[in-house]
Amino acid sequence: MRKYVCKRILISAFTLVVIVLVMFLMMELMPGTPFNDEKLEAEQIAVLYQKYGLDQPVLVRFGKYLANMLKGDFGVSYVLAKNMNITDLLANRFPVSIRIAVISMIMGTVSGILLGTLAAVFHDSILDPIVSVISMLGNSIPSYVFALGLMYFVAYKAGLLPILYSAKTPIRSILLPCVALSMTSMSNIARFTRTQMIEVLNSDYILLAESQGNSKVRVIIKHAMRNSLIPLMTIIAPMLVSLMLGSTITESMFSIPGIGSLLIQAIQVNDYNVVISLAFIYSALYIGVMLIVDILYGIVDPRIRIAGKK
Repeated sequence: MRKYVCKRILISAFTLVVIVLVMFLMMELMPGTPFNDEKLEAEQIAVLYQKYGLDQPVLVRFGKYLANMLKGDFGVSYVLAKNMNITDLLANRFPVSIRIAVISMIMGTVSGILLGTLAAVFHDSILDPIVSVISMLGNSIPSYVFALGLMYFVAYKAGLLPILYSAKTPIRSILLPCVALSMTSMSNIARFTRTQMIEVLNSDYILLAESQGNSKVRVIIKHAMRNSLIPLMTIIAPMLVSLMLGSTITESMFSIPGIGSLLIQAIQVNDYNVVISLAFIYSALYIGVMLIVDILYGIVDPRIRIAGKK
């Protein structure tokens, strides 16, 4: 198991380095510069390039950035908040995006497990195709379309919740985007739960549990759900990070001051350090979560531990 964990950590670290290098190369190839002010002359732009070290070769800048990044220094913003440390820039925005992602994931997970379980238990009834249609719609329709519908009907027409984000009512302000973002995860979890539950309900040990006089509800909760939901952690964890990345458009629509909207602004003005820092954070979160899932799955599933010894 130790060899398996060490191998996964090395692969994850190498992947992060490659991602940062690719981001540097992509930013180098992007048209324009962080200093697109028409009032700036060529000599002034050259001075700014020298000040921030942008006149150096990309591999040299990559090496310096990587060394500083290991110390927790992501550099400063060139445009959005001139000369402001990126760590400070993200300090107020990161918790907002985390809160939205977590609430959306909880909504999607609970409703998805409930729908998937009902569809599996009553798979011979009309409920099963209804859940299948809901899952298909949730996967087919982008979250920003759901967001537009919620903004019009719930916020504008009914006036139940605010359209735009307000720091005075942060919880009420993020309910609509959370519901919109939760639709995709709900659909995926519902389909996954249904498939796993049907397979478990048709297994021999479920028949044995029923033959021992256990009630249907007890068999489903104690035996079927517990065993069918173990593989669910392999999709829930990466979904949480994907929700943060997928919230970029939704955050902009609701004027939410999160890191998603910040990423869009940084790309528009070529604020290199902010773009690369956010890309690194997203990648690190995703790879870190997948690493934890791999390790936990290795603990839960003995076959992975055995394969890791070979």
